[in-house]
Amino acid sequence: MVAEALLEEFEVLESIYPTELTKLSDEVIQIDVEPEEDNALEGGEPLKLTLRVEYTPDYPDVLPQLSLHPVDDGGEIDEDEIALLLKDLHSVAEENLGIAMTFTLVSRLRELLATFVKERAERRRKEEMEKERLALEAEEARTRGTAVTQESFKAWKLKFDQEQTAARRIKDEEALRALSTKEREETKRAATRLTGRQLFERNRNLEDESLLEEGTVSVDLSQYDRTTRDEEPEEEEGITFSDSD
Repeated sequence: MVAEALLEEFEVLESIYPTELTKLSDEVIQIDVEPEEDNALEGGEPLKLTLRVEYTPDYPDVLPQLSLHPVDDGGEIDEDEIALLLKDLHSVAEENLGIAMTFTLVSRLRELLATFVKERAERRRKEEMEKERLALEAEEARTRGTAVTQESFKAWKLKFDQEQTAARRIKDEEALRALSTKEREETKRAATRLTGRQLFERNRNLEDESLLEEGTVSVDLSQYDRTTRDEEPEEEEGITFSDSD
């Protein structure tokens, strides 16, 4: 009776899955299972597994032995995912004890694979969105530049001044090398002379005797009384005529 019931189930399964089902023996079959929707849904990767069913003599009152196997070019799936799928299929089989359950198991597996495909597509979409977001932020940061703080400006200014000083030194050295020996000596002497501004900055009152020429007398303008000067009689200038003229 059990064998007859199993033969009837095989006939139904072969009519539903004419290309997917392979009968390995009177008690063992395998069916290639794909998601119930197109594998390419929302850019999903192909996903295909082979469900192997080994029926027991007391089937369907006793659960058949189930196993899942990846199919070549059927997409990637790891062992943890296969374990989750089998756990779900065993739960469905327990709910259908006493009746033919192979079609129900295959239908459930198709649903689970479809869910896998959608979840993978969603993860891939989120990853792409995250990449775009990071790329946009990087571009905005590049065009916006780095916020300037007092500390960062000081650091930049110090580095800039050092670079400018080094560049000027190199330029001056190149210019000196292009001169004759006499011109180089004259240029070096001229560079050591203090300008008027430098002299003024070293002694704003110009009272540093070391900067005055030897023999120079300092004049205190405050001692010069303009009123006294104005009161001194001026010699009259005129023409004297002689009687002889």
